[in-house]
This record gives sequence, structure tokens and C-alpha cells, in this order.
Amino acid sequence: MSVTRRKFLALGAGGAAVLGGLTGCGSRSSLGAADELSMWTWVGSVNDGLISAAEKGIPGAAAKKLSMTRIGTNYKTKVLTALAGKSMVPDIVAINDDVATYFPNADQFHDLHQLGADKLADQYLAWKWKLGITPDNRMIAFPMDTGPTALFYRRDILQKAGVPIEPADVAAAAPDWEGFIQLGKKISQAVPGSAITDNITSIFDYALAQQRQRYMTIDGKYIGDGDHMKQVWDLSVRVVKEGLSANAQAGSTDANAVITNGRLVAYVAAVWWAQLGPKNAAPETKGQWRVTAAPGGAGNRGGSFLAITKYCKDPAAAFAFISWLESSKNQAEAFLDPVLFPSTPASYTDSRLTTPDPFFGGQHIVDVFADSAKKYPGAYSSPYDTIIRTPLAAELVNVEVGSKTSDQAWKDAQQQVQRELTRAGAI
Repeated sequence: MSVTRRKFLALGAGGAAVLGGLTGCGSRSSLGAADELSMWTWVGSVNDGLISAAEKGIPGAAAKKLSMTRIGTNYKTKVLTALAGKSMVPDIVAINDDVATYFPNADQFHDLHQLGADKLADQYLAWKWKLGITPDNRMIAFPMDTGPTALFYRRDILQKAGVPIEPADVAAAAPDWEGFIQLGKKISQAVPGSAITDNITSIFDYALAQQRQRYMTIDGKYIGDGDHMKQVWDLSVRVVKEGLSANAQAGSTDANAVITNGRLVAYVAAVWWAQLGPKNAAPETKGQWRVTAAPGGAGNRGGSFLAITKYCKDPAAAFAFISWLESSKNQAEAFLDPVLFPSTPASYTDSRLTTPDPFFGGQHIVDVFADSAKKYPGAYSSPYDTIIRTPLAAELVNVEVGSKTSDQAWKDAQQQVQRELTRAGAI
């Protein structure tokens, strides 16, 4: 079933203001002066040095300069509200990894195919490129960064446990999730209290991030109750039942504590966790961490895009800007600050990325994540992924804290998903 723009905006913004703006006529104008291209993004999504250069003059469109606005909170709601109001809309907007939620509103953006994007396609990861293209082949979003996954682990604690410690040996000992569980049990037996995940939903999210299919098919069929999803669910529950979860729920005071106190000894996560996890929470563990291929194969979680709104004053200049900003050279620069992993494979051999990382014992960790990014098969993300995941994740937490059995939680989650999809008009 197709999604109307009214349903989309209600789903994405959740506010009466958005719906009210949608029904108004609006002035259909873009934001900023005639010689400016306005851009909205969130804090920490772009390299400040590159933006500063574009604010003086856009490469390839020297008559224009960039006017950047960094929005700290409620970013997506503000973007959707501006689009619904059809007035003072930025020329360019950043879009997070929930890019598919914008597909029902695709006519609010320029089709980048028509601006020459196809000439650049071979410079980007194919699966990342496809994520910005709607089922009816409108390209509304241009690739920014990615979130390839790998296995982080504490070399010192694994050494204490008497198990393999070098990256290649750890990968060989845990090539799949079964092997990872067995490795985790050995570590836990030798070093009591050791965990291989912070909580149950992390296993769910990262195991699902390796799959070739997720919650829905491209033609709108719900498959979140299928075998592939039940296998991911059962894996998540098993890790808890084996005593290998730290039960530190996201947002709790324990989330960083399990990194700081050394309880989280191994963890499948995306590349950005290196900064948000051990480097931030446990700087004193510098030199003790290593990275290797994740059990179960390559995956991806996270990554952003840039889009040009239909109200843009100069679409050609806007495309010149986003293709310059997201070139392999500049994506390598953005890896240094604010630590965004490139979607351009040519960046992976750039000298700025290939230097050893002292925090990881001098390991060249980019090689591990680059391999994951190149091997990841890709999967279709639907406009409804978030509202499907929410009840599934909530019920998994109920299993972890012991308030429900796995079977009951699965049944309740599926019933809630059906209600939410029905309410959204998806089924």
C-alpha cells in the first residue's frame, strides 16, 4: 500500500503543526539570500574546515556561497515542518540513515539522476548509493558516511582468559554467532562477569544489520515476522540466557560503566562506537582494545545523506557543492573530524586513514572497517523500519529483565507491530 504525504509527515514529525502546514498554500520559497545556498544539518555531521571554505565560495559554483545552520535538537521535525509549510525551506538538507522515511515525500526533493549523479556512481559503495533511491528510481539522497560493523574486544582480558588474542585468531575462533557465544562462555568462565554485549537489543540490531532483508520488502510486504527475524530474535535471547549480556540498557547509567569497569570485553558494533564507546568512556584503556571481523559477516548500522529540496534556488550549484563535499578526498578529511567513515572506497587507502591508531595498540583499524563496508551486501530499508523496530526492541528488553518469556514477548511484539502498521496505513 502506498503512503500519502499526509501520512508520511504525520508519521515522521508527529505534530499538528506539520499537518497544519501541509494544508496551507505556502509561498514556496527557499531560505537565504540570492547568492547563498542554505543548508541544514545536525551538530557533528560535517567537517567544519570544509564548510568554512564553502561559506567563502562553493567550488564549481563560485558565484554562490554556503550558509550553514546546525540544528541541535528535533532536527527531523524541523525539516519536515519546513517542507510541509513550503516556505523558507533550506536548499540542502542532511538526512540520517532513516532516509527511506522521506521516500513517500520524494517529490519535495530534486531527482539527483537529472543533475548528473549517475556519472559519479562508481566512486561510491553500490549498496550505499542504492539506499538514496526510491523504489520508483528517484534519487533523492546523495551518500555521505557509512557505519560498517566489526568486533571490538579487550586484548588484555582475552589474554587473561587464555583465549586467542590477535585479530586474525579471534576472527577464526568466532567466525559466526555460535562461535562468538562459545568464545564468550570461555572468557566468562575464566574471568567471571565478562559480557559480550551491553544489552539484548544490541545483539538484535547488529545481527539484523548483517541481513540481506529487514522488516519489509520493496513492494511493501511486512516480513518482520519471518524466519530471518525470528532467528535474530532467538540469537539475542540466547546471549542473555547464556549469561553473556551486561544488561546495561541504552541511556542508563550502566551503559558507559560496563565499558569503564571492563565488564564489556567484546562487542559487535559500528565504526562510530570506537569514539563514543571506549575512547570516550574508558580512555585509560588506551592500547588494550583491538578490532577484527564481526562474527556472522559484514554489516552496516548508520550513515547519512544529503538532499536538494525542490525549492532550491540553484540545483546545479547545490549538486556541485554536495558532490564536492562528499568526494573521496573530502570524505577522508571528514574521517579525521568529525570521524565519519567514508562511503567512497578510494578514501580507504588515503594516508589520512591508514595511520596506526594508538588507542587500538597501533592497529590499522580502518582496514577492518573498510573490508566490512566493501563486503556488506546491503538490504532494503522501508519508511516503517523505526515503528516496526520499536515494539520488537521493547519486548526484547522485557525478556532480558525477566518480565516476559521469549514466546510471549515475540507474540506481543508482532501484535503491536500489526497495530502500528495498520495505524500508519501500511497494511
